[in-house]
Amino acid sequence: MIDELSAQPILDGELLRAFAAFAAARNFTHAAARVGLSQPALFERVRRLQEQLGVTLYEREGRALQLTEAGVRVAAFAREQLARARGFTGELTGAPSEERVTLAAGEGAYLYLLGPALRAFTGRARRVTKRGVKDMSDQTSPPSAAAPACELRVRTLGGPSALEAVREGEVTLAVGVFDLVPRGLLAREILKTPLCAALPRSHPLARRRRVPLRALAEQRLILAPEGQRHRAVISRAVASLGVAPAPPVEADGWPLMLSFAAAGLGVAIVNGICTPPRGVVLRPIPELGSVTYRLLSRRRAAKSAAAERLSALILDLGA
Repeated sequence: MIDELSAQPILDGELLRAFAAFAAARNFTHAAARVGLSQPALFERVRRLQEQLGVTLYEREGRALQLTEAGVRVAAFAREQLARARGFTGELTGAPSEERVTLAAGEGAYLYLLGPALRAFTGRARRVTKRGVKDMSDQTSPPSAAAPACELRVRTLGGPSALEAVREGEVTLAVGVFDLVPRGLLAREILKTPLCAALPRSHPLARRRRVPLRALAEQRLILAPEGQRHRAVISRAVASLGVAPAPPVEADGWPLMLSFAAAGLGVAIVNGICTPPRGVVLRPIPELGSVTYRLLSRRRAAKSAAAERLSALILDLGA
């Protein structure tokens, strides 16, 4: 009978550490500096890992190095194993351990959606849901001496970048509008919100409960820059009406779009989670439908108690 431990090679932790650094930097020189190795030494470790696994972990696209699908999976595995090793070592030696949770989301999600969950997670006594304010006293008592400390890291990443960061294990959780979710990721719905017209309260269209898209086609619109999904969706919808709208006012990010709307530069089209400035109202645009904010995580990743708690707080925002 073959011993299970000898049936498959045990992956060398130093090889995983080297590849995790390379996956983060996509550059052998920069990755080597991160882990205190020479560039040839780090390159050799990544080569050995590829050879041991029998797969290609990265490839060159022009002048850039990109992870292959196998490389993405190995990068996530490497980061998870290294984190577990750190936690186990601390537990074994009795050294203070610290859980780490990294959250990725776009600027708009942080500003208009995630605030209550982050405040609750970091110790504030209340959180806000659709059903009102909930007491968080059971969540905010000081941790016991035995409970591990938790470090919350946040990264500002747009949807596609946040999704890739989760796939590669670079972040624990991501929040955003994700249309297509690759296999291996778990997507849980937080809430749906309509696309809305943001316009001054004095604007004639502000008297309507809903604003038809055709009425907006006659207005100067405030839109995201070319190349962004938000701009493409709205441009296609307006083009389907067969009208030639005026050139839009470009603004990158919900806060600037809302500020331009308040200044009377045009009508901004924003997600319904936005909090408009004083004197500006939001009106749903039925033809544009709604968008769904989701919480992403790796389906098979080992989740810490801190990650589970933050996930629960985020999902409760849609309750």
